[in-house]
Amino acid sequence: MIAAEDITVSRSGRKLLDKVSITVRPGQFTVVIGPNGAGKSTLMKVLSGEMKPDQGRVSYYGTSVELCRPAELAKRRAVLPQATQLAFPFTALEIARMGAVAQGAVNPTEEARRALSRVGLRGFEDRPYPSLSGGEQQRVQFARALAQVPQPVADGVPRALFLDEPTASLDLGHQISVLEIARDFAAAGGIVLAILHDLNLAAEFADHLVVLNHGRVASEGPCADTVSDEIVASVYGIAGAVGRIPVAHIPYILPQSRHR
Repeated sequence: MIAAEDITVSRSGRKLLDKVSITVRPGQFTVVIGPNGAGKSTLMKVLSGEMKPDQGRVSYYGTSVELCRPAELAKRRAVLPQATQLAFPFTALEIARMGAVAQGAVNPTEEARRALSRVGLRGFEDRPYPSLSGGEQQRVQFARALAQVPQPVADGVPRALFLDEPTASLDLGHQISVLEIARDFAAAGGIVLAILHDLNLAAEFADHLVVLNHGRVASEGPCADTVSDEIVASVYGIAGAVGRIPVAHIPYILPQSRHR
């Protein structure tokens, strides 16, 4: 279990996060949604240990993340950031291998090959990263994260995947594929926290949904309870957008023009 308690982060006099508390649990696919500037990426950086909050505490199974050495954190969680800039023309295999090396794989090259295969990039091992399309680069980075935490549970301790907009630049088929891999990771006992902008994908895949707005948790819980006309209207300014799939009762969002 990874828990954040009363997290506050301020920059240039503005609170990016304002007393946010959230718990992400093993076996659960948690999705964070919210408008631009809501604090989603900042929250993920704090939870992953990349950023220290001004106030509050993050703990991994009761141990403060500040007490975890970088090498230890690398074995506990993998992070797919919103954007990645590379200074050198690494190959797809070399990038995926970085994840395997970070978690101390016995054979990092084979672990990297398996990860690339899982994301549909078998045969891309020797391709230079800059030569790949945006969607292919995104899947290479996802493979790196998977190579870092190839098993959802290791030595009896669940590992975590932090995914910041993992479906960016992907076509619909690959969006579904990536989220299915993440959902399987959670179902096998791992921890998954993903930031998504597509509310329909969030409603389809999330076990637990967190809605951020202006740096605060506006709503939290199962999708069926959390995605409502009231929440979507208050957070996104779009009214009358939420419907329900019959029988399954899964919410879906049909965007409505403000001027209709």
